[in-house]
Amino acid sequence: MAKSTRFYFRVARLLAVISLGLLLAVWVGLLERMGRGELMATRQRLTRWFLARLAAALPFRVSLTGRVPERPMLWVSNHVSWTDIPLLGAVAPLSFLSKSEVRAWPVAGWLAHKAGTLFIRRGSGDSGLVGQQLARHLGDGRHLLIFPEGTTTDGSLLKTFHSRLLTSAVETEVPVQPVAIRYLRDGQRDEIAPFIGEDDLLSHLVRLLRSDLAEVEIHLLEPIASHGLSRTVLSQQAKSAVHAALFGEEDEALAA
Repeated sequence: MAKSTRFYFRVARLLAVISLGLLLAVWVGLLERMGRGELMATRQRLTRWFLARLAAALPFRVSLTGRVPERPMLWVSNHVSWTDIPLLGAVAPLSFLSKSEVRAWPVAGWLAHKAGTLFIRRGSGDSGLVGQQLARHLGDGRHLLIFPEGTTTDGSLLKTFHSRLLTSAVETEVPVQPVAIRYLRDGQRDEIAPFIGEDDLLSHLVRLLRSDLAEVEIHLLEPIASHGLSRTVLSQQAKSAVHAALFGEEDEALAA
């Protein structure tokens, strides 16, 4: 298939998936208006179904290692791109914590909101309220995924895991599920997939759809029991586990 034909085929497929997502979101909105009670479990199931199809429409070949936990956990992952969300969301019914800027994205932001995503403003004073929402999600027996670096990287390093985002796991004594995600192209770190700097969603998406298939490795690592740990220790252990999966054991002096 010629590259130009392949590109337009991918665009058409992606638009079809997004249209389907809009219909699902409208349906959820109607259920809300009808007062159909607690819809988060339904949202999570529909979101996983939708994200699995969105992930399949992206030019990635995904491999998964590790076991999907049966009990609810706080999933903690490194963050490379917006594509982390559909790729990880296809693995299990999850809710996400995202930066508030995503809420303003056309279509995608509305879909994320309807899927039950929680939004946080960086540097704002609403972290206490968000912490309560996270704890409520976990306490209700639902999987929740956060990106504790607070931003994306090019995949060559890990930034600090902000411990305040793990407070909910400590308060509810819910285990942490560390996740490592890596993008590779021709056996090397993929330089197209990272969504960093001044990138905008549309330009990044066009570059991605024009590219050849890339490999994505998702590693579900050994869960970490949160009982008896401080949020600082818990975040350090989670970061060390993810670092070891991506780059090898972390130097203790640098990890401190």
